Amino acid sequence: MANIYIPYGTVEGQTAQIAEYIAELIRAHGHLADAVDLKRSGDTLPAGYDGVIVAASVHMGKHEGHVTDFVKKNREELERLQSALVSVSLAAHGDEQNAEGYVEKFEEETGWRPAHVGLFAGALLYTHYGFIKKRIMKKIASDKGSLDTDTTRDYVYTEWDGVQRFTEDYLARLAKPAGQK
Repeated sequence: MANIYIPYGTVEGQTAQIAEYIAELIRAHGHLADAVDLKRSGDTLPAGYDGVIVAASVHMGKHEGHVTDFVKKNREELERLQSALVSVSLAAHGDEQNAEGYVEKFEEETGWRPAHVGLFAGALLYTHYGFIKKRIMKKIASDKGSLDTDTTRDYVYTEWDGVQRFTEDYLARLAKPAGQK
């Protein structure tokens, strides 16, 4: 039985939902998992974990600063343990090249090259936004050709089956002896 740490950074909550879902899947496979908001838990990787899945949302083209700081501080441990990155962005919904670019920029900034990366689409949560952000997000969606511009409702793009496949693949990698890919 493995013990997996899932530190995450979230702004509107979609990344938190994805991290919690990953934790539930890991538990359903007979392992232990702790999904933890880095804003509340601090930037230290606790001892006693066999693996780490770092989850972060992208806003304004960057992953959250506190997630970047966590990875920089704990890079050696992340490289030693079976670790993965979950990157959540609207770009992952139809603009995979841009989504991959966010991960490349994160890798350059942190020096960490995770062996396993999941790119997942987030959500347009219009009902959670203030007046200005709602207008900005509607304009961005419209400019990208999206029809999802009704600001009286939310649009969730996360493909939960993809999150499940990512998690099961991560667990399969975790089960392999060190040095095997």
